[in-house]
Amino acid sequence: MSAANPLHYWRDVLLTALAPAIWGSTYIVTSELLPPDRPFTAALIRVLPAGLLLLLITRHMPGRSAWWRLLVLSALNIGVFQALLFVAAYRLPGGLAAVLGAIQPLLVMVLAWVADRRAPGSATLWFALLGVCGMAVLLLSPQTVFEPVGMAAALLGAACMACGVWLTRRWRMDLPVLALTGWQLLLGGLMLLPVAWWVDAPLPALTPTQWAAYAYLCLAGALLAYALWFRGVARLPTVAVASLGLLSPLSAVVLGWALLGQSMTGTALLGLVVVLVSVFAVQWCSTRER
Repeated sequence: MSAANPLHYWRDVLLTALAPAIWGSTYIVTSELLPPDRPFTAALIRVLPAGLLLLLITRHMPGRSAWWRLLVLSALNIGVFQALLFVAAYRLPGGLAAVLGAIQPLLVMVLAWVADRRAPGSATLWFALLGVCGMAVLLLSPQTVFEPVGMAAALLGAACMACGVWLTRRWRMDLPVLALTGWQLLLGGLMLLPVAWWVDAPLPALTPTQWAAYAYLCLAGALLAYALWFRGVARLPTVAVASLGLLSPLSAVVLGWALLGQSMTGTALLGLVVVLVSVFAVQWCSTRER
C-alpha cells in the first residue's frame, strides 16, 4: 500500500461516516418538528423528491440489463428497509431497536463468508461484536420492553441493509454514484408511496418550521447522506462501511443529550466510548486486511 493510500482511505471513511451521523438526527427532527403519527409519509417525503432531484441533475439512464438489480437494491436499501425501520421505531424503545440494528456488520461478514468465501479476520469479528456490546450498554435498560413484531422488523431491517450494502459492492453497477443514488431513492420512494397513501393520515397544513424539517430530511438526510453512503460502499470494504452504521444511533443519543437535555449516565458514556473504539478498530483492521 502506497503512502498516499491510507490518507485516501481515511478520507473516504470520514466522508462516509457523515451519512449515519446525519441519519442520527432524523429522530430528533421527527419527534420535535414533524406532524405526529405519519412515519411512512415522512419516509416518502425524505426519499422521493431527493431521487427526482438527483436524476434531473445526472440525467443518466441505466442499461436494460441493470434494471432488475437496481430494483433489488432499491427495495433493500430504501423501500423495504425504510418501512421496517419505522415499524420497529414505533413498536420498540429506541435502545432495543438500535442494538438489534447493530448486528448489521456481523451479517455482512456472514454474507461475505458464505457467498464470497472470504472469512473475516478474527480481530475484525471481535471488534464488531464489541460494537454490539457497546450499543447494548449505551441504550438498553432494565425497563426495555421486548415486543415481538417490532423485534422482527428491526432484525429484518438490519438484514435488508446488510444485503443491500453487500450486493451494491458485489454487483458494482455501471452507474455514476449520484445516478445510482438517485435511481434507488426514486424507486424506493415509489415502493413507499402506496404504503404512505393507505396507512398514514393526510398531512395537515404545514408550518414554516415543518416545511424546513421535511426539506432537511430530504436534502441532508437523503440526497447528501445517501450519496456519501453509496460513494463509501463503492470505495470501502463492505464490513468497514457496515460498521459505520453504528454512528447513527450514537449520533441520536448525543443530539438528544445536547439539544433535549436527555440524561447520560456514566455507564452510557462507557458504552459510547466502546462503540467509537469498535468503529475505529474495524476501519483499522480493514486497512490491514486489504
